[in-house]
Amino acid sequence: MIALMVNGAPRTVAGGTTVAGLLGGLGLDPRLVVVERNGTILRQRDEFGALALESGDVLELVHFVGGG
Repeated sequence: MIALMVNGAPRTVAGGTTVAGLLGGLGLDPRLVVVERNGTILRQRDEFGALALESGDVLELVHFVGGG
């Protein structure tokens, strides 16, 4: 298990969990989420499945919702 912060809250995930795996586990569609990891916005959504999370990562997730 690795420890990280997601939107200011501590969370643990299994070692080897990717950004895509985290988003899926949270029920978030990667097409509708902006991910910031350790202060850097991750712009390559197609790499989310290969980008493994590391202990101590700090993630901010912002998801878009439609409406009018």
